[in-house]
Amino acid sequence: MCDDDHAIIYYANHFACNVMGDSKRRKETLGEKYGQEPNIFPWLPVTKTQASQFVKWSTRGTWVGIGFLVIWWVTVRFIGPGLGWWQVN
Repeated sequence: MCDDDHAIIYYANHFACNVMGDSKRRKETLGEKYGQEPNIFPWLPVTKTQASQFVKWSTRGTWVGIGFLVIWWVTVRFIGPGLGWWQVN
């Protein structure tokens, strides 16, 4: 599979053979866990992808909450008094 005919091909094939060898060795070492994403901490069943998704969604939720708070403040401070619903002292 790894032929040594030319210098350039040799280096390319040698690299490919080493990578394939490392992959097989890693697969044998990890066994059933091969290809699965590791947890952040061994005692916490959360992967890095799940953690980044949590940060993404919680940040988005925070901005939605800030938006609702601004709308609420504008309503209480300007819209309600402007329509005569209540007075702001």
